[in-house]
Amino acid sequence: MHDLFEFLKRKEPSRMYPTTYKKNLENGKPMILLDVRTKEEYEDRHIKGSILLPIHRIELEITSIFPDKNLTYVIYCRSGVRSYNALLLMKQLGYLSVYDMGGIIDWPYEIVESD
Repeated sequence: MHDLFEFLKRKEPSRMYPTTYKKNLENGKPMILLDVRTKEEYEDRHIKGSILLPIHRIELEITSIFPDKNLTYVIYCRSGVRSYNALLLMKQLGYLSVYDMGGIIDWPYEIVESD
């Protein structure tokens, strides 16, 4: 836990707003969009192009699923709490370009919904 406090003192976590994400996507910037909610939440509705990786799996699985720590990762959840925690975990694991986009409830664009 001490390492987490040291990290927070050194650098504020990064935030990316939906408008910035969409603009970067339209400009062809390579980014990986991670949804850290549960499988059920993801199946109910998610942002097009996102990849499901529930927060409880990040610490154990992210380095094998996404070994490139130099790629840009953008994370979202429902309201922003899990995405913020996922960002902290990824930063602790050495990922260099990680952004918290907050919650899907703040996403003003099209959403993929189940029928």
